[in-house]
Amino acid sequence: MGFVTATAARQAGRNFFELAAQFRSFATIGFRRYATYRQATVASLATNTTFGFLRSYVLLAVVAASGAGSIAGYSRAQLMSFVWLGQGLIGVVLLWGWNDLSERIRSGDVVMDLLRPQHPVFAYVSADLGRAGYAFATRFLPPVVIGSIVFGMALPTRATTYALGLCSVLLAVLVCFLCRYLVNSCAYWLLDNRGPTMAWMVFSGVLGGLYFPLRMLPGWAMWALWLGTPFPSILQAPLDVISEHGGVPGPAAMLAVQAAWAVVLLAACLLVQRRAERRLVVQGG
Repeated sequence: MGFVTATAARQAGRNFFELAAQFRSFATIGFRRYATYRQATVASLATNTTFGFLRSYVLLAVVAASGAGSIAGYSRAQLMSFVWLGQGLIGVVLLWGWNDLSERIRSGDVVMDLLRPQHPVFAYVSADLGRAGYAFATRFLPPVVIGSIVFGMALPTRATTYALGLCSVLLAVLVCFLCRYLVNSCAYWLLDNRGPTMAWMVFSGVLGGLYFPLRMLPGWAMWALWLGTPFPSILQAPLDVISEHGGVPGPAAMLAVQAAWAVVLLAACLLVQRRAERRLVVQGG
């Protein structure tokens, strides 16, 4: 075990066009990387669609048992939108399956990332947005079409919903990635990152609104999750915005919460990265 100082000499004073060109390059790399795994894309799509059917029948049974025709303010059509939009968004926000940074930390390859002029957070964010663009076309749209044909869904009735929904999805991708970056960054100190990764897999799904609408929870619990954790901003927020679920908070408020968490998490990622660069333990180095 050895200690090295990994302070990256990054360029400053770049103009907007240079940053935009770098963002486009990293986003293109992320898009092309995931576009090469066609069989994995098909397998993930089949899995998400299968679980979409299971979740649909479970929630429809709950609605039927309630006798009210709706639960937690969601109509039958809105519940189907919640299910199938959620199944499509799993691949777009990429809740699980990303451990690139922690693996590079464990192997010591992260030193090469730190010595590049691009900031690691910026580089990884750009690549992840490119990945999300590919996932939107291949893993989001097909489940939505299938769910709409088989079960029927509550499609947006206002033109502004499409723009707000797209912004909400973009913020959800950013929030989810920054959370995953922080989880992966634990490897700077732990090396074996399986514990934080398992905790993230459990809490992101349960508290993010993947398995059931968070509005089914007591009011105090729902508000505590919305304001105290970033999890609802990953799935619950875009699902409510796109399905036009009424109630408090409205779409603008949900977008504001998502944006606030994105800023907080970005600052946290930059702080953690700066602390990690001061002294990095490299195995075998």
